[in-house]
Amino acid sequence: MQYWLVKSEPFKYSWEKFNQDGRTFWDGVRNYQARNNLKGMKEGDLVLFYHSNEGKAVVGIAKVVKEFYQDPTTDDANWVVVDLAPVEALKTPVTLEQIKADDRLKDVSLVRQGRLSVMGLKPEEFDRIIELGS
Repeated sequence: MQYWLVKSEPFKYSWEKFNQDGRTFWDGVRNYQARNNLKGMKEGDLVLFYHSNEGKAVVGIAKVVKEFYQDPTTDDANWVVVDLAPVEALKTPVTLEQIKADDRLKDVSLVRQGRLSVMGLKPEEFDRIIELGS
């Protein structure tokens, strides 16, 4: 199993809306590194859902329920989506400030590559963020 983090601005697509929908395709990715990360996702992988810009916190856990396919919002074959489904909300959102302050998370892509919208996480990084949110 692999672990990931995806970012969404809450006013565009919030954790609450994601839970109401029950499943969504993760579209709008127009960065090649983020696209390659989507291509690396496998069914069953776990994904942290991060509210960017407003809130700036990991708020929940999702899982990959369908591996990458052509992004239906564009005819450009370069872009792909995956289907995600919510698993559970974190008891306490884990803020960007908490992540930056934690020595065990100093190398996480969220800190090093702040503009990247889809990123991989090491198992220990995923586990630490879950621990902070429990």
